[in-house]
Amino acid sequence: MDISSYRKHNSFADIRHQAGLQSVLPRIQGVPDSLDRVGLTPERKEVVIQACKELLEGTPESGGHPTFKLHTNVIEEISRLTDEELPRYLFYRYRYETYPQQKMLDSFPPCLQIEPTSFCNYRCVFCYQTDTTFSDKNSGHMGAMSIDLFKHVVDQAVGEVEAVTLASRGEPFMCPDIKEMLGYISGKFLALKMNTNASLLDEAKCHAILQADVRLLVFSADAASEPAYSQLRVRGKLDRVLKNVRMFRDIRAKHYPKSQLLTRVSGVQVPGTPDVDQMESYWGDLVDQVAFVNYNPWDSTYERPCNDITEACSELWLRMFVWSDGTVNPCENDYRSTLQVGNAKTTRLSDLWLGPKYSKLREQHLTKARSQCSPCMRCPVV
Repeated sequence: MDISSYRKHNSFADIRHQAGLQSVLPRIQGVPDSLDRVGLTPERKEVVIQACKELLEGTPESGGHPTFKLHTNVIEEISRLTDEELPRYLFYRYRYETYPQQKMLDSFPPCLQIEPTSFCNYRCVFCYQTDTTFSDKNSGHMGAMSIDLFKHVVDQAVGEVEAVTLASRGEPFMCPDIKEMLGYISGKFLALKMNTNASLLDEAKCHAILQADVRLLVFSADAASEPAYSQLRVRGKLDRVLKNVRMFRDIRAKHYPKSQLLTRVSGVQVPGTPDVDQMESYWGDLVDQVAFVNYNPWDSTYERPCNDITEACSELWLRMFVWSDGTVNPCENDYRSTLQVGNAKTTRLSDLWLGPKYSKLREQHLTKARSQCSPCMRCPVV
């Protein structure tokens, strides 16, 4: 693999959490015997049994090397699941981890990202929003998803996917209908995730998140002091974010003590940022996890020189993006929608996932023909 490539999937440079693998293995051992009480199809039960086998036989005691393992960022998620939820979660996580490795497909992507809005109030130095051909209000890319389109997309995903992320190119809380969206999606997905810079949180939004049964809330922050924070998160103010994250913690503790939600401060590890020990010292009392993801040096996907990467991009088997205007895109780095495969307003998501445009793009990647795909020919993600 070319040294300039960037592996986005499971790209944590470091993460601090509470639960360890041994805390969940006993529960996984009991899953195969409980499947008759869980409403899964025979095909899904087989996947869950295989997932349990690989996890249990691949533990250090047996010396195995499974294709499926529990990364540190999900162990704590599993520890908070009920016994009834665990088989569904393992079905989702097995597909999420192994299908991109094996280039396998079924009728729906393992992960669906829904973009409430493409607007953002920040201009972070490592983000697409710094490209004014995208973020300018007259570019044609800016907008907010309607509640009707949101419901249409969510209804198709229920029962097909557990991993739904509310975020993509913009800040979700700039969407006027975000609280209604959270109300509608409540309780529908075991791995409902939301990303926010936390600058726009207020008490009503905190309650909306917690009532929606969001399972992972990620506060994006890369520093524990000024001026480092505002230099990276341009237009942002650390004291405001800190106040809002503390408010969220207090509301959760007071009003939702049984919430299954995990909170995480996650930053991009750029040169000059504090190490994870400093971040944990600053943020650790406010959230459940502190993490850094590896830095992918930012310049526009469309301006990079062509590279010689031939490895197929795992994103094509991992996730689908539905943007605020309904555009369905296979890749977030293609933030101007060059590769768009259709629109969720007119075509079902499963038809697009298995449709001719997606299929052609996957075939080009599998046959080491990324050089024929734009902007894939310039993109480092594999």
